[in-house]
Amino acid sequence: MDKKRVVLVWFRNDLRLHDNEILLEAVQKADLVIPVYCFDPRYYTTNKYGGKNTGVVRAQFIRETVQSFKESLRSLQGDLMTYWGYPEEIIPRLAAKYDADEVYHHREVAQRETKISEKVESALWQSNRINLKHFIGHTMYHKEDLPFPVRDIPDSFPLFKKKIERESQVRPVLPAIDQILIPAHLETTEIPDLAELGFSEQEIASTTQKQLIGGEKHGLENLDLILNDSYKGFHDFTLLSPYMATGALSPILVYHRMHAAMTPTNKKRLERRTARLLWRDYFRFMLKKYPNVYFKPLGHQGTPPAETPAVMDEDQKNNWKSGNTGQPFIDEAIQILTNTGNLPSEARTILGLYLLQETPNSWLESASFFEEHLLDYSPATTYGIWAHLAGVGTSKKDNLSTTRWQDALSKQYPKGLQFEKLSGEIPM
Repeated sequence: MDKKRVVLVWFRNDLRLHDNEILLEAVQKADLVIPVYCFDPRYYTTNKYGGKNTGVVRAQFIRETVQSFKESLRSLQGDLMTYWGYPEEIIPRLAAKYDADEVYHHREVAQRETKISEKVESALWQSNRINLKHFIGHTMYHKEDLPFPVRDIPDSFPLFKKKIERESQVRPVLPAIDQILIPAHLETTEIPDLAELGFSEQEIASTTQKQLIGGEKHGLENLDLILNDSYKGFHDFTLLSPYMATGALSPILVYHRMHAAMTPTNKKRLERRTARLLWRDYFRFMLKKYPNVYFKPLGHQGTPPAETPAVMDEDQKNNWKSGNTGQPFIDEAIQILTNTGNLPSEARTILGLYLLQETPNSWLESASFFEEHLLDYSPATTYGIWAHLAGVGTSKKDNLSTTRWQDALSKQYPKGLQFEKLSGEIPM
């Protein structure tokens, strides 16, 4: 009897059935598939600035996304094994236990993520001589379809946008799988709760104000919502971006759905949202072209803004982090961000400029506050935006460090605090 071909699929930020290349290829090429997700402790520790790499609101959103994906696989008689621990220890053990022939995963571009991949790849080869197969994903335009090699990608975003839209095409959406075969008697696993992820009872209680629910189903519902001509809110992109960040929504699917839904009345709005998808691609490709560029104080050969000379004591730092600066708009923006994990894009810019101009934090420290709380955190996009706020981004004409936060506030929110919250816009 021939040996069955077994592929272990290590999921990270690709938690969906639709348009999922590694899942589709595994199902097509293997007799048995072992889906695995690891809650890596490195993402739930305290960083050098005293905040958490992943705040409790985003941690709950990730848990919901993993749970949703697990249920989706179970509906196809499959499962998702979930673990708390280091992938470089867990993946090789499972690969050996279930006699896997190969391990699939999506390649990342930020330094922390690529180092974890390298650890897994090394451990797999040293212990079992098993190959870690890398797939390229997470972007709207596939890297292999770009009209230039990565090293020649234009630094200027307008030029990048012009050339890529003129000379490339977005690939079709891959079909969702409708069946999956897993080995008999897989380990029984549970998704760790928030306490197991290191959060206190007080922190866990604070998640009650989170309004977006993680998972592919809710991401698709929100996509339907913003594509309806009756939708008049301006949270449309931030109703989708958390799902793209966790991989519950494919940017390729979002692009094609937007393109198909364009009408004379919504064309401008949807074109602006498509441009945001292009910015996501741009930041990721720039991080590939210039490794770790968005995590360096000087960024792309830039000069960071002069920091406020005053030293902020712990009480002052706690005041701004809790939304007690005395600036009504800023305080409300901080409270919405920390309570819900979301914030309109324009309000994020104003808050970022305020932190740059009114606190002595380095821009990287302020960016880490967004990393902790944003549901749609992704290394390239979040830090790419912050680099441009700080004046050290890769697309020099798009740097905003000379814009005063008060000017941005009066332009974007001329009526002051009357900006929309998420409530009332989300299908519950």
